[in-house]
Amino acid sequence: MKITFYGHASLGIQIKDINILVDPFITGNENASSIDIETLKADYILVTHAHQDHILDVEAIAKRTGAIIVSNFEIITYYQNKGLEGHPMNHGGSWDFEFGNLKYVNAIHTSSFPDGSYGGQPGGFIIEGERKTIYIAGDTALTMDMKLIPMQTKLDLAILPIGDNFTMGINDAIIASDFIECDKILGYHYDTFGYIEIDHEEAKRKFFDKEKDLMLLEIGESMEL
Repeated sequence: MKITFYGHASLGIQIKDINILVDPFITGNENASSIDIETLKADYILVTHAHQDHILDVEAIAKRTGAIIVSNFEIITYYQNKGLEGHPMNHGGSWDFEFGNLKYVNAIHTSSFPDGSYGGQPGGFIIEGERKTIYIAGDTALTMDMKLIPMQTKLDLAILPIGDNFTMGINDAIIASDFIECDKILGYHYDTFGYIEIDHEEAKRKFFDKEKDLMLLEIGESMEL
């Protein structure tokens, strides 16, 4: 499993020969100017919620690639009305895709499209593929629901928001890593706007002091599981 960070909360995940994009917000992120969305491969696009900083490039990429969009019922209905292909899910549900099993889990946040229309309830994803399991939290506060995750699966990696203000910050993300029983964390949703700028070294030190590993990838950088 290969994971690539495209800035903010945008990720690329490659499982065997299947390419998955998560929350593509690239053309609107000046920090991600090195990424050309015309070159991105996508068989699936996972969308955690409907805010613009998570969906801006969904439509353009899905039209070009024919990717299947996976999200909550309301978001999928929105894109199906535009003629795009989607697979609707809701909280607690899972589905076996060609890349592996995907579960849609709770997140505490809000969700509306840029035009103000309803975007359903926000969520996160648990992906099991190639004998690895990862948790993509999406935009969320710290929540006791996270304690349910290790009751059913052992995580190899958790991708958590750490920018604070709109989501968890560093201190709550450390507690979240305890709840999900995963000490290997990839941080995201930070530095894009003034509200969510962080001190990278301080963040890493706080995780290290709790015997945890916080990884902060450069935009375009990848890691292998």
